[in-house]
Amino acid sequence: MDPFLQLILTLPLAVLMITASQHKLGNRVRFAAQLGAYALLPAPLLAPVARVLPWLELGAGLALLIPALRPVAGFLTAALLMVYALAMFLNLLRGQRQIDCGCGGPPQPLSGWLVSRNLVLAAVALLLLLPVAPRGLTPMDGFLLLLLTALVSVAYLTLGQLLANFALLKGWNHHES
Repeated sequence: MDPFLQLILTLPLAVLMITASQHKLGNRVRFAAQLGAYALLPAPLLAPVARVLPWLELGAGLALLIPALRPVAGFLTAALLMVYALAMFLNLLRGQRQIDCGCGGPPQPLSGWLVSRNLVLAAVALLLLLPVAPRGLTPMDGFLLLLLTALVSVAYLTLGQLLANFALLKGWNHHES
C-alpha cells in the first residue's frame, strides 16, 4: 500500500476513535446507561466494560498515529467496530431500534446504517494490516493529507449529524400522528 493512502485511511480513523473515547470518558454515567440498554452483558460486567471500552478506543486511536503500532491498532480498531456492529445488529433483530447507539455526540437510535457504517470502517481499519511501500512522503503529500483528512472528517461528522437529525424528525412526526 502506498504510504500516502495508508495515512489517508489512518488519520480519520484515529480522529474517530479518539473523539468517540472522549465522549464516553466525558460522560461515563451516560455511556454506562447506553451500554446497559443493549442488554447483552450481565449486570456485574456493565461497569467494568463501560470503564475499559473508552480507554481501548483512546489507545487504538493514539496507536494508529504511531507507524510501528499501526497494524495492531488497525486490528484493535476493526475488532471494536465489529463488536459494536454485532451488538447493534442483535438489538435490531430484537426490534430494539430506540436504543441510543452510544457512538458519542448527539443521540442516534440504532439503524442498519450504523451497522453498515461500522462494518465499512472495520474493513478500512483492516486495510492498515497491509504492508506499506517504501516511499517517502513529499510536502505536497502532507498538504493533501491534511486537506483530505479534514474533508473526510467533516463529511463523516456531517453525515452523522444529518442521520441524528433525521431520527429526531422521524420521532417528532411519530408523536404528531
